Amino acid sequence: MSQRQLPIILALGTTQTLAWASSYYLPALIADPMARDLGVSSNWIFGAFSASLVISAMLGPRIGRQIDLVGGRQVLSASNLTIAAGLALLGFAHSVPVMVFAWLVLGIGMAMGLYDAAFAALGRIYGTEARRPITGITLMAGFASTVGWPLTAWGLSHIGWRETCFAWAAANILIGLPLNFFMLPAIKGAKQAAATAEKPHLPLDRTMVLLAFIFAAVWTVTGAMAAHFPRILETTGATPAEAIAAGALIGPAQVGARMLEAGFLSRFHPLWSTRLACLTHPIGAVIVAIFGGAAASAFALFHGSGNGILTIARGTLPLSIFGPKDFGYRLGIIGAPARMAQAVAPLAFGLLIDVMGAKVLIVSSALSLSALAALFLIRTKPRPD
Repeated sequence: MSQRQLPIILALGTTQTLAWASSYYLPALIADPMARDLGVSSNWIFGAFSASLVISAMLGPRIGRQIDLVGGRQVLSASNLTIAAGLALLGFAHSVPVMVFAWLVLGIGMAMGLYDAAFAALGRIYGTEARRPITGITLMAGFASTVGWPLTAWGLSHIGWRETCFAWAAANILIGLPLNFFMLPAIKGAKQAAATAEKPHLPLDRTMVLLAFIFAAVWTVTGAMAAHFPRILETTGATPAEAIAAGALIGPAQVGARMLEAGFLSRFHPLWSTRLACLTHPIGAVIVAIFGGAAASAFALFHGSGNGILTIARGTLPLSIFGPKDFGYRLGIIGAPARMAQAVAPLAFGLLIDVMGAKVLIVSSALSLSALAALFLIRTKPRPD
């Protein structure tokens, strides 16, 4: 990556780490204390979180199209304000309706501020050369769980879940907002383009449908693991401390896999690295099924490495097949089923864990393998815009 790209990559990598840590990775640790405080089951919290992901999915195409028109500066900056507002509302929530409303606000913020929006912003800036910057920001944001979970856990034990939400809100205002606003370039002629633009028509052909299914399947697994990873490991025999320690390895595993993607795997079409990534979660599940909780760290490393590459593929695979034209809008359409699947995954897997225990990994592995099968149906020849 060039010196011209590096400041933007560092800024977006930082803001993406913050955005993920303070929104998507939050329920895994605060759901139980929040539920106790509100006097409800933790499934209420995961249900509200799922609703926030539905909102995010519905807004994805519109936000992607807006970034195609005006660039990512305005949208990503607004995401920091929206996420901060949602976190503040969450901290003030003393009833279920307020809690649900807070998560819906966070859902709007996540639609505007997580990977799809950042990938679209990079596609708007760099066009077909966006693969390396996309990999670059995911290298940094791969530490979101490694940073986020320990900081949230520290906040829960020292200042409480409400104050932890307020602290994350302040971080979005004081760190995320200035970086997104001042480091992302303004797009020349953006206002005029937005005023005169017509909504593009993107046919839902075979490749679009396959990509939507693939990312829906793997993001169901990602959503379930993000919300329940420590709990799932405990059902395999790991202690709570071992489960948290293993979870902290997911970030480094993601980063290691992304370094491999940035180096050796960058020589190949993204289809090949995506196929490889779909195998790692099932391999890790087999290992933990054989050796139990003692293999929690190995499972975390396999799952994290695959998830690291799949995150990049969500941006680079459509870019390599379809090109940069209407890239953000296309990402929004392809990603909508994945976000819907993510919305269902925390609640669905929470219920499945109650019934199946550690055998829930059979379900997650089957989803990964179905995505792998679909990948072999996609042609590698790039398409014209």
